[in-house]
Amino acid sequence: MKARPEDLAALLAGEHADPHCVLGAHAGADGTTIRAFHPDAEAAVCVLPDGTTIPLERERGARGVFAALVRNGGSPSRYLIRFRFPDGTTWEHRDPYRFPPLLGEIDLHLFGEGRHRKLWRHLGAHPREIGGEAGVAFAVWAPAARRVSVVGDFCGWDGRLFPMRQLGHSGVFELFIPGMAAGALYKYEIRTPQGQLRLKTDPYAQAMEAPPGTAARVAASSHVWGDEAWRQARRGRDPRREPLAAYEVHLGSWARVPDEENRVLTYRELAPRLAAHAKRLGFTHLELLPVAEHAFTGSWGYQVMGYYAPTARYGTPDDFRFFVDYCHQQGLGVILDWVPAHFPKDDFALRRFDGTALYEHDDPRRGEHPEWGTLVFNYGRNEVRNFLIANALYWLSEFHIDGLRVDAVASMLYLDYSRKAGEWLPNVQGGRENLEAVGFLRELNDAVAADVPESFTVAEESTAWPGVSAATAEGGLGFTFKWNMGWMHDTLDYFRQDPVHRKYHHERLTFAMLYEYSERFVMPLSHDEVVHGKGSLYTKMPGDPWQRLANLRLLYTYQFTRPGKKVLFMGGELAQEREWDHDTSLDWHLADDPPRAGLLRFIEELGALYRGQPALWRTDPDPDGFSWIDCNDRENGVISYERRNARGEGGGARDIVVVLNLSPVPRDDYRIGAPRAGRYRVRLNSDAAGYGGSAYPVPDVVTTEPVPFHTRPQSLRLRLPPLGALVLEPEP
Repeated sequence: MKARPEDLAALLAGEHADPHCVLGAHAGADGTTIRAFHPDAEAAVCVLPDGTTIPLERERGARGVFAALVRNGGSPSRYLIRFRFPDGTTWEHRDPYRFPPLLGEIDLHLFGEGRHRKLWRHLGAHPREIGGEAGVAFAVWAPAARRVSVVGDFCGWDGRLFPMRQLGHSGVFELFIPGMAAGALYKYEIRTPQGQLRLKTDPYAQAMEAPPGTAARVAASSHVWGDEAWRQARRGRDPRREPLAAYEVHLGSWARVPDEENRVLTYRELAPRLAAHAKRLGFTHLELLPVAEHAFTGSWGYQVMGYYAPTARYGTPDDFRFFVDYCHQQGLGVILDWVPAHFPKDDFALRRFDGTALYEHDDPRRGEHPEWGTLVFNYGRNEVRNFLIANALYWLSEFHIDGLRVDAVASMLYLDYSRKAGEWLPNVQGGRENLEAVGFLRELNDAVAADVPESFTVAEESTAWPGVSAATAEGGLGFTFKWNMGWMHDTLDYFRQDPVHRKYHHERLTFAMLYEYSERFVMPLSHDEVVHGKGSLYTKMPGDPWQRLANLRLLYTYQFTRPGKKVLFMGGELAQEREWDHDTSLDWHLADDPPRAGLLRFIEELGALYRGQPALWRTDPDPDGFSWIDCNDRENGVISYERRNARGEGGGARDIVVVLNLSPVPRDDYRIGAPRAGRYRVRLNSDAAGYGGSAYPVPDVVTTEPVPFHTRPQSLRLRLPPLGALVLEPEP
């Protein structure tokens, strides 16, 4: 079979989008033509499995192209090509151009429609065995490219040697390279429509080399999961009515090894230490800042370059699987921060991937984020939506992640986010809403609910957008939860006030209950509040060191006993004084400081109380699960409320009474209304000596009096410690 001159010319020019039509084995009337290409070779032979060689002759006028006709009856099914170079050296490899396409029409069709839920199994790099030959199948989407090649150490990073085949009009290029195996580093060399060569890492790579390297790595998993009991227990549960207290962690700075040049811990080193710490403090979940691969450590993971690859800073993808598996076996869920809002301008990654604005909008008024210096995904493009939705499902399915906290949702919803007048384009209706992003978020949450129904999603959304956690069928965005940024800002603003001035800010503490049931909320005290000059939680608190710790105990009690799920960033349990620094470990020596050791004991007891009392979480979504006893005593700085588990599901007390004295003045005879008559036991006293409190005398048990108060027919007379919280439950 004779090659067409135009095909040979395109191959030699490095611009052929279908090299398989020239190279490889091609059957004809007289036999099979085997054709191979290496631009620097002076000769080539075809080597059969039995060692027999068939000389290949140089094609006339096509330097580096060699061919031979194998007559009918002698056509080989397996062979390799051996090239010889002018210096006498040789290089041989099995012919990648004799294999048929591996992606089917259905896969390409679903991808084009944006509906391929398992896309990660087909795009990227996958070790496979085809026709008895082991190798790696590569596939990448680059519709505007004139040529795409796989490059790596295996070919000296020479883009002329392994050009890929474009599959119809899908924009997908693919190539199976026999002889390759897991662990190989690779990239794609892309010739753009303008003729430029660009070296890009694989958007679908499931592993990458450790930064500062940016190459993709062929991945294969051998991890055997042991968390089936956890996953079975998770099925059928409603996360809205389960305890959820997340310990937010940046893996690279939770703890380091100072004796080894401040080395970060690996996933396998972190798992037992981190799980034990979180379990001790009563947390139900770990929430990890993004672990997807990122080049810039200072982005904390929020500028992603490898959406499908756990960062190699801490180990391999299987090491991360071990981490999640271990946490599950210890009874801890794992939530992952996920970043579909933007991506960095690194030229080796997604930016203008095939020489055009492929993943981003071409118009910077839609495609650039001016505040963060990043690019915005084009949510109106089917393949881009598919890339992101399949990525979410990938983490939930392949790594058994329990929930995704979706970062920067507000920036996705509004076209004018962080933009001045004239710097943004309105939607087709003339509004500021990003209708394509809204559609994407709804599709995302519907896909998660359908494919991984036991998992949940959380929106970091800071505006008054309605229905963030409402069902998509009801016009909502479909998230399970929404971060309550308003509660966080108001609460921290209140607590940073000197107690003598708090009466002027009382509504900051109580206002959030007015909109509590408009969404299903998570209350975050997150990493964002302890960086960029904001100070640590400890330094936000007023007063001397004793008062600061007392205020922290009050703050945590308020967070853990009011409706909504909880997030506390690492270091908050240590009352760390300095701001969080992603390049150093937490100040673990503070745990030996007696007052801070008391704070740790307090959080341990608070966490156990939260997990063990369904009244504190079973009715989170229900307005009748919370009631103010008194929220108006601004002069004394006292608030009191009750949490109810009216149906008594899950055991524990049906009513929990919480009283917070937000003043340093003790109250010797303070009366509050009681939900029901009887004896109440103090379950938690934040002022206890063991927690570093003043040990102001408080009875362990108090009995109601038939004195109507706060609209209740009976009441309790309490002794309130200074800057102290009391949690009481009725005795049976």
